[in-house]
Amino acid sequence: MDKSVLHKRIGRAAELAAESGLAGFAFVPGPNFLYLTGLNFHLMERPTLLVVTAQADVLGVMPELERLKWTGTFPDARTFYWQDSDGFEAAFGTLAAELGPVALGVEGDRMRVFEGDALRRVFGGDQVSDASASLVPLRICKDADEIDRLARAIVISEQALGETLDGVRIGDTERSIVARLQAAMLAHDAHGFAFSPIALVGGKAANPHGMPDDTPIAAGDALLIDFGAHFAGFNADITRTTFCGHVSDEHAAIYETVLAANETGRATAAPGVTADQLDTTTTAVLKASSFADLIVHKTGHGLGLDVHEAPYIMVGNHQELAAGMVLTIEPGLYREGDVGIRIEDNVVITDDGARSLTQFDRSLRIVGA
Repeated sequence: MDKSVLHKRIGRAAELAAESGLAGFAFVPGPNFLYLTGLNFHLMERPTLLVVTAQADVLGVMPELERLKWTGTFPDARTFYWQDSDGFEAAFGTLAAELGPVALGVEGDRMRVFEGDALRRVFGGDQVSDASASLVPLRICKDADEIDRLARAIVISEQALGETLDGVRIGDTERSIVARLQAAMLAHDAHGFAFSPIALVGGKAANPHGMPDDTPIAAGDALLIDFGAHFAGFNADITRTTFCGHVSDEHAAIYETVLAANETGRATAAPGVTADQLDTTTTAVLKASSFADLIVHKTGHGLGLDVHEAPYIMVGNHQELAAGMVLTIEPGLYREGDVGIRIEDNVVITDDGARSLTQFDRSLRIVGA
């Protein structure tokens, strides 16, 4: 990754630390770590730590076996290495001695207990705090390159979805549909999957995050597919619901209600609109229908290096949307044992509105005929 880009990102993290009254942030492997370093480390039994100070200094606590990987990008960073045979406590202690008795912010929604405890032992329990809220602005607005990567992940996903739906037949199992979808994504140059794809049929589609199995699709069943390709660090997250062979009048009415809510959400999203307003306006379409009792979740969430990240499009979140934010708009209705319908798009907030990065057809579709 371009070192100037990393330098700018590290500078922004330093500013956020200073604004929060912290000496710096400590990061474990994950999206923020990747964003600031361009390096993808696994979160495993070996604690691996990046520290960015309010002065934009970079420090690391690294297992010895990661030395070459780390120094390839940060050859001059103050880094404290540790061997498996010796343990990591001394490296954490040296980090604390280097920084002094300062206040550090950590990712409370990602850092594990044992890393947090290790920091508290050497810095003091009251010097380490959850700074998740302070870190939200770091990645919430995407630059042009990040949006391009997201768009590529979405194009791959849509190509794969089209091919998969064209091949669906009565009797296909949920698991076989997932397998074909994954193969198609990889064939179109996906680097992996945003998450394990969901394909649910009939009444099982009423479980928004159900697990695909060997249930076969029957005539008249809904087929809900929630999935996304992973490309160059970024994730698509798309849902489409189709019907196999034919659709009942009531299921068609539920579908059109969800589609109307989706259209309203995409039309409402714009700079200055709050996440609360977007959720309320979108959900109002569902609540005004005869299917209001089938609502079970919020309108959406941010999308990027994480599949779910800020801003969360939900009641009570009064954060204003801004240009560069990428988010999902995914209203849904679910009747237990009968049907589940969700239509999910990925949109980017622009200077004067919003643009849908997803282009896959939203009209009611019959497959397997």
